[in-house]
Amino acid sequence: MTGMRRRPARSVRRRMSDLHRGKDSGAAIVEFVLLVVIIFVPLTYGVAAFSAIQRAVFASSEAARQAGRAIATAPDQMTGLTRATYAASMALNDQGIDPTDFTVWTAPRGASCRDTTQRYQPTLGRSEVFVVCVRVTIRVPLVPEFIDTNTSTGKFIVAMDSFR
Repeated sequence: MTGMRRRPARSVRRRMSDLHRGKDSGAAIVEFVLLVVIIFVPLTYGVAAFSAIQRAVFASSEAARQAGRAIATAPDQMTGLTRATYAASMALNDQGIDPTDFTVWTAPRGASCRDTTQRYQPTLGRSEVFVVCVRVTIRVPLVPEFIDTNTSTGKFIVAMDSFR
């Protein structure tokens, strides 16, 4: 009798394994697609977003440097600010940033560029020291433009020549 009980059990196992074999085909494709969607799409977005942020940070630093140099070599204040705006727009354009998304201002010596109300008109006199600030709007892909915290500010300290 024990032999009879084993035979039906073996045939049921065979039937189950035969049925189970057919259901597994195509599972690797589904797993691959899910893996791509869950891991690679967010990873690609992260790289693109980080690149946009890093590009804006580099651009704001370089724009502040170029604007400071333009002011330091100008003969008067108005010419200096005009040259600074143009130099900053050129530096931003080199990094692929829209040159309309920036602000240039000067601040007194030792000031932080975080406070935009602290403005300063340099006299461009001998040994004068002041700060040039450039704020750039960062355009991160798929982030709404109304979010105003996506800015980068570059700072450059200008020390006028003492033999000017």
